[in-house]
Amino acid sequence: MKPFCSACIAVGLLLLITGCATTERRPAIALTGNIMVDGPNAISNGPPRDKVLWEYRTAAAAMRSGHPDQAKPLLDDALLSLGGIYGKDKEARKARGYFREESKKTFIGEPYERVMAYYYRGILYWMDGEPDNARACFRSGQLEDSSSEGEQYNSDYVLLDYLDGLASTKLSGDGSDAFKRAQAEDKKFAQPPAYDPQANVLFFLEFGPGPMKYASGEYREELRFRVPPSPVRSAVIKVGDQTVSVGPYDDLAFQATTRGGRIMDHVLANKAVFKSTTDAVGNVAIVGGALTAVASDNRTGQEVGLGLVAAGILTKIVSSATTPAADTRTWDNLPHYLSFAALRLPPGQHVATVEFRDQAGQSLPNLTKTITINVPTDKRDKVVFVSDSSLTPQTL
Repeated sequence: MKPFCSACIAVGLLLLITGCATTERRPAIALTGNIMVDGPNAISNGPPRDKVLWEYRTAAAAMRSGHPDQAKPLLDDALLSLGGIYGKDKEARKARGYFREESKKTFIGEPYERVMAYYYRGILYWMDGEPDNARACFRSGQLEDSSSEGEQYNSDYVLLDYLDGLASTKLSGDGSDAFKRAQAEDKKFAQPPAYDPQANVLFFLEFGPGPMKYASGEYREELRFRVPPSPVRSAVIKVGDQTVSVGPYDDLAFQATTRGGRIMDHVLANKAVFKSTTDAVGNVAIVGGALTAVASDNRTGQEVGLGLVAAGILTKIVSSATTPAADTRTWDNLPHYLSFAALRLPPGQHVATVEFRDQAGQSLPNLTKTITINVPTDKRDKVVFVSDSSLTPQTL
């Protein structure tokens, strides 16, 4: 009976190990529904693995409420975590194994989410009169979009290249190559306009609800996306006698579901295959071992059969401990569309109106934003960030 006893000991040890691995303290965070309350609370008191997620969410909300100074340290900390996460974070390494759920690792987000962290930080740098640092963020965003799990793709965000070139132009450099890339990448929407080095008021616009993650498949191993329909498809900026129509340049739904422009499904295939394979092998071993033990008329055959049963049980336990479920934690207050416009305005105070419009070009009055803009006299660019969910009116 030695094979059977040895297998039983192994089963017990594995049960102990897997039991310990799945036990975790989960601090309870009471949510109020107000992101500017829930976000700081979750960052300070919630699970450390979710800290970056809440920093992302809270930073976006702070920008829309007209508090960019609150967003900057949140994004700085998130990007610091993002910069050091690959290959160093213990939870990330565990999640790459078979016995750790993807949602147990430190959240850094899918490529489109990481891009948006750099994009927002770039806007804030430009807002502070640092187009060189803004350009560095846009370039970092391009790198995030071009690589995923060791594979290389072509970055295809229009605005990242367009703003890269604009910043270079503003810094008396040559932005023509970046502009050409932006034109080549814009296959869905209107071509971005030529750079105007004298345009001193930069409007960064966003609108529509962004992608949401969900899991499908037998083991919930397939990471997929759904995007709520956007009531907004364009915007119109009105300042004095200037009226500028603005359409989208980038679509985050497209970015979430593609790599280098290629439509793809997100599947944690290795874990799913391992789980289904070990489960099937376990079934075969249990049934085969039981039949061998029953049919055998000698002790050796019975021991072999019982050993197979124990091995099958062990394999089934391994299979049940495998957790291929996709990580569906989502940066859930991202927009659907990104856009941009640059205007020339003299120094002083101006009142701008941003009307968001539906697919038919009809204005959505409940989403109209009014912004008082103070254009500086020192020739620095005035940066205006407007979302269809921004608070209004604002003074910038």
